[in-house]
Amino acid sequence: MNISDFFTLFLQPELLLCLAGGVVFGIYGGAIPGISVAMAASLVVSMTFTWDAMPAIAAIIGVHIGGVYGGSRSAILLNVPGTPAALATTFDGYPMAKKGEATHALVTTAVESVVGGILGAIALLVAAPALVKLALLFAPRDYFMISFMGIMLLGSLSGGSFNKAIFAGLFGMFLGCIGMDGMTAVKRFTYDNVNLMSGIDMIAVCIGMFGLSECLFQIGDPRESKVKKQNIGKIRINIKEVVEHFPLTLRSSVIGIAIGALPGTGGNIASIVAYSQAKKTVKNPKVPFGEGAIEGLVAPESANNAAVGAAYIPMLALGIPGDATAGLLIAALYMHGITPGPTLFENSRSIYCLIIACILIGNLILLPASLSGLKLFAKIAEVPKHVLLPLIVMLCVVGTYAANGNIWDVYIMLIMGVIGYFMRIHDFPTGSVVLGLILGSLIELNFRRHVQSTYGELGTFFARIIASPLSCVIFIILVVILIRQIPYVKKLQKNILKRIRDGRSR
Repeated sequence: MNISDFFTLFLQPELLLCLAGGVVFGIYGGAIPGISVAMAASLVVSMTFTWDAMPAIAAIIGVHIGGVYGGSRSAILLNVPGTPAALATTFDGYPMAKKGEATHALVTTAVESVVGGILGAIALLVAAPALVKLALLFAPRDYFMISFMGIMLLGSLSGGSFNKAIFAGLFGMFLGCIGMDGMTAVKRFTYDNVNLMSGIDMIAVCIGMFGLSECLFQIGDPRESKVKKQNIGKIRINIKEVVEHFPLTLRSSVIGIAIGALPGTGGNIASIVAYSQAKKTVKNPKVPFGEGAIEGLVAPESANNAAVGAAYIPMLALGIPGDATAGLLIAALYMHGITPGPTLFENSRSIYCLIIACILIGNLILLPASLSGLKLFAKIAEVPKHVLLPLIVMLCVVGTYAANGNIWDVYIMLIMGVIGYFMRIHDFPTGSVVLGLILGSLIELNFRRHVQSTYGELGTFFARIIASPLSCVIFIILVVILIRQIPYVKKLQKNILKRIRDGRSR
């Protein structure tokens, strides 16, 4: 590989301009609820159809990088994740905004997104062949167990009752079952309603469960009507805080890279898993998780942006997209007569190097771009509730309709908002519903793939697990997580840890 191929981005200033424009467009597109990263990228694909290949690729990658970060802005200020990857950011970002620390939260997410994105780009450059080999080892049974493992993590994510979290997760999985079956075309829970045949849209559920339910909750709670004055000072990066949390950033980025390299996963799952591991590994945070812990922003934001670079690993090596936006880039490559996959390096080496350079430089551009307009955005949290709440409701409706241009999605969003309101009143975690919806489809799809490959024989399932070292490791981890959820085991573990701490204090 000639090192000069990586400097094509600097030798052609218009490529840098396209990359920077894509990053800015992605940031503000991702900040609007309902405008997903894939949707913003699809707009750019349509606009760049007549462009040359290199400028089009630079713009699309820029939108991908900026969009994943942009979703955190509305997640922090409005409790509405702009993108599914920003779901975990709402858990601690919005409580920080309610305390008057919106600027601190926005700067933290910006810095962690950049650091995680750069680490993901380095992984793409250095460890792509090894990670691709690892991804190829994953069979449908492994994806099934990993997805099921995510359901078992619901209790730790909610911070409350495990039973309530599981119930909410199962409700989300049920929502994912509604619609026409993708394999058999059988209608499930549609009740002859044509609008339900396409299923329940995840964006409608996200906006309803978080945005609309939050509005209803604040209307019903007089204590929530007070506006907290935001501590808006000089926008600056706290280097000491970045260094202090770098071990967590590194761990979360590794999780994002590992999950992002698996086709069909992406930043939404990576951020949830990273948030869960942060809750388990961070001892004695200054602020409890779920109440405005800064670690609750560091973990998901570094993970979901690290997953961006990792999503291009299977694309460059196998021609398989790691997520929906990488799939759009594959479509753009085909439109320009370029075939992604193992032959890309041999036949289009300059494109291969451009993609890697765009991901690395795009994350560097993200830092100044993400810090722009933070004071103006932070002021949103100071708007009186009687003015802000109707605007949020309007934004929820417009964002939901804009996602697919379907008024039925708006009805779903309204229903989910009311359900989410009652769930919040009775301390059911709304985030578990969305996570169940995301993981439920993966669990069903990969379980059915495995059943088809083994002709429905249960014994073959365990036989193949024993025969595969990777499957064995995943299965053991899953069993350990299941055992740890048993009340007796939880109590025993708590007593053991208490005795260890008492022994050290003596």
